[in-house]
This record gives sequence, C-alpha cells and structure tokens, in this order.
Amino acid sequence: MRKVNIGLVGCGTVGSGVVQGLARNGALMGSRLGVELSLGGVAVRNAGKARAARVAKRLITTDWEALVRDPKIDVVMELMGGTTTARKVVAEALKLGKPVITANKALISAHGESIFRQVEKNGGNLYYEAAVAGGIPIIKSLREGLSGNRIQRLYGILNGTCNYILTQMEAEGRDFEDILAEAQRMGYAEAEPSLDVDGFDAQHKAGILASLAHGFWIKPSQIFVEGIRQITTLDIEFARRMGYCIKLLGIVKKLGDNVQIAVHPALVPERHVLANVSGVYNAILVRGDIVGDTLHYGQGAGADATASAVLSDLADAALDLKNGSMGRVPPFVPHEEKGSVLPMDKAVSPFYLRLSVIDRPGTLAKIAAVLGEAKIGICSVMQPEGHVGESVPLIMMLHDAPDAAMQKALKRIARLSAVKAKPTMIRVENFD
Repeated sequence: MRKVNIGLVGCGTVGSGVVQGLARNGALMGSRLGVELSLGGVAVRNAGKARAARVAKRLITTDWEALVRDPKIDVVMELMGGTTTARKVVAEALKLGKPVITANKALISAHGESIFRQVEKNGGNLYYEAAVAGGIPIIKSLREGLSGNRIQRLYGILNGTCNYILTQMEAEGRDFEDILAEAQRMGYAEAEPSLDVDGFDAQHKAGILASLAHGFWIKPSQIFVEGIRQITTLDIEFARRMGYCIKLLGIVKKLGDNVQIAVHPALVPERHVLANVSGVYNAILVRGDIVGDTLHYGQGAGADATASAVLSDLADAALDLKNGSMGRVPPFVPHEEKGSVLPMDKAVSPFYLRLSVIDRPGTLAKIAAVLGEAKIGICSVMQPEGHVGESVPLIMMLHDAPDAAMQKALKRIARLSAVKAKPTMIRVENFD
C-alpha cells in the first residue's frame, strides 16, 4: 500500500484540528483511498507551546525548511497563516514539485497568480478548499462539479462573524457595538475585528471564487469592499418592514465581457433562501447557464469545519500521488475566458436610503429634486411616526441607478441644510 507522509507547517487552531481529524478518521480515509496516511513531521514556531492536539515530540521541529525539504515528506500542509513566511513555505514546496495544501485565503488572494504560475512551471499542485467557506466544498464545486457551466452569478455570505452580528441585531434589536463585543467574548470575532467587520475577509474569499468562476485572476484592489459598521438597528427595523433583511454579500456577476465583483451589505428579500442563513453559517448561491441555481451551505469557519476541508484536499493529493498524476481541472484557462472587472461606479442596482432630516415643509421636495436631477427614481418613501426631536428619519427606496450617480447625489443631499447627519445608503439585491 502506498504510504503518504504529511509535513504539517503550523499547529494552531486549524493545524490541531487536522491532527485530531487524522487521529479520528485517518485509517478510514486510508481504506477508502487505498493508501496509508502518516504524519511525518510538524513545524511550529514554539516547540514548547501547549496545543489542542497531541503530537509526538519526535515529530515536532522549529525548522520548517528542513521539514519541507525532507525527501520522505510527500505532501506539505501550510496552516500557519500570514503572507510572509507562509509564502516561502509554499514556494519552497512547489519548487520541489511537492503538492501543497493550504487554508490561507489571504496568501492566495494576494499572491495567487504567481503561486499558480509556479504550480504550472514545476508540475506540482495546490489544494486550497479550506481557504473559502470552511467546510463547504465550494472550490471543488466550481473547479470540477460545475465545469460544464458558464457561471453567470455568484452570491455569497462568506463571513460568519458579520452574519452572526447582523442576525443578532435583527433578532434582539441591539446595536452593532454591543453584539460585536458579545461575538468577541464568544470567540466568533477577533479582538481586532477589522478584517471581518470591514469586509476584507469576505473580499479575499470573493476574489478567489470570482477568479475560479471566470478563468482570469482578479486582484484584491479590483474588488469594491464595504463593511457593516454603519448598519444600525433602525436600518434593520425599516428593512424588515419593507420585507427585507440585511446581509453582507460577496457578489460576482457576469455582464457581457465584464465581471462585477463587490463585497457590501445588501437588502435581501425575506423570501430568498439566503435571507434564512443565520448565525455563523456561510452559504454560496451559484448560478450556471446549464444547471441554474445551486446552493452551498454549511459551517464557514472553526477548527473542525476547516480541518474537514483540509482533509478533503489531502484525499485528492494522496490519490494523485498514488496514481502518479497531478491532472486536475486547471483553475485558470485564459484562452477560454477573457474579461475585465467592471468598476463599481458603473454597477447598477436599487438603493435603500436613510436620512436624518429636520421635519419641515419642503424638505422632501429638495431631496427629490436632487435625485431627479441625477435621474434616480423614487420607489417609495417612509417617515415613521413616533420619532421626535431636532431631526427624524426619512427612508426612501430608490429605483435602479448607476452607483456613480447615487454617490454624487448623496454628496449633494448631505449638503442640504435640512439633512442633519451623514446619509446611510445600502444597495438592494433582487437576484435577477
């Protein structure tokens, strides 16, 4: 039976989860694959640090280079995170022609194009199912399961922290900062939460999915990103009254030869399946020209979910080694798919607009005039009763308009004397 020795670089939360998963189901995987899976070494920064998983002392080293270069190591798992040393680990393993498994979305997002060129040059392979949406097998679905389709739309709830915060704000009527503090206490959010709540984690993941779906590499700088800090309980309440909920979405749309890709909060119709994805769960809706809509749902983060994805990649790598072939569906085929990223200012959508205004005659007329001059139609207006004081909320639902026109109108509206706070605008997604 072919033996596959694994070199693990990094044994934190995810790495420990993989070690525990191998201890639990490694023999089962081996029987299914017809190989023997063996942990050949674990490289860590601090050999004396306590870990969630039991690892024999003889396997632990602080020299990742020696581990990667060891001829007995067949597969390298990079689970250390970051983009500096991790990049060196991946580059060294690929230079040696060894298959590499990684969960490092930031690394792939920032350096994926050059990494995949190295894969092509040296004949190895890179497996990265765990980089997007944890235990949901979305990479394999796009790369293999849906390879007979042209991907027309992709909508993803890709960050469990944001989804948890928005879900709890809606369920309990508490403010963003309150729920964020709770999420930090529960371990759903980092002490420094910017990567999650400002949308950058979802940006990394959306870029990887968009690149896979459309066959050309999309850089993070080409992706519009907006987080959820500005969302208030008022927005969630008014959205519900109009039949919507608010979700942070990664959106990828094929529009002719262009691809629109963005990460931002959106009003989602309550009847839509993504509106019912709650808590820390992730979901991705993919629309193919042949298959139609498919939904991929599950745990998007955590040691077990991510370890499950890493182990699925290990199964593929082990089979490739057993059969002496690295022949997988290539991630990018530029001669088949050509396109460019549509700037966000050219994206078209309906809008939700919340203003804090002085309640006096003529205010609505002035706001409507600004929107009219920008050729933005008003669908409905709500000025709820029960709000008193110097200013009151004014909510508008607006018809389809280019993002650039909306941004210019917002600047003019903000300068009106009757508008007493920065306008809040949220795009509406109807999944057309």
